[in-house]
Amino acid sequence: MFRNLLSRLFLDNADPASLPSEDAEVAIAALLVRIARADDRYSTVEKQRIETVLARRRGLGHAEAAELRAAAEMIEAEAPDTVRFTRSIKERVAFDDRHSVIAALWEVAYADGNRGAEEESMIRLVSGLLGVNDRDSALVRQRVLDDLGISGQ
Repeated sequence: MFRNLLSRLFLDNADPASLPSEDAEVAIAALLVRIARADDRYSTVEKQRIETVLARRRGLGHAEAAELRAAAEMIEAEAPDTVRFTRSIKERVAFDDRHSVIAALWEVAYADGNRGAEEESMIRLVSGLLGVNDRDSALVRQRVLDDLGISGQ
């Protein structure tokens, strides 16, 4: 099952119109895992935050969100690069919704209370690849910090 999904997400010759929108959501989930793992500390609180974000984005229950996160962990570990995730997302997710993807990434990055340089660098890369400029990403980050009740870092 995961091999088929990886093939659909990462084949260079895949027709974006033939990819189900669920594949983009799985790519987002895997990208959330990649951000959380970027600083080489993948904590329980980050896993829980990923599940919260996935449940909110997809209207999932706790068990379904945990299952999607576990699947995303396997997919992320097998994925060759971040560019392929973002390409899948960019082809299947409307520009306006990409800001919510960036917000989810910031939310996961701040889940453990640390602003890791590796996580921040990865989010800047992903933002650019998704067509979201640095200014907009910074505004999204500030909104996330406000929502989380964290003073600007």
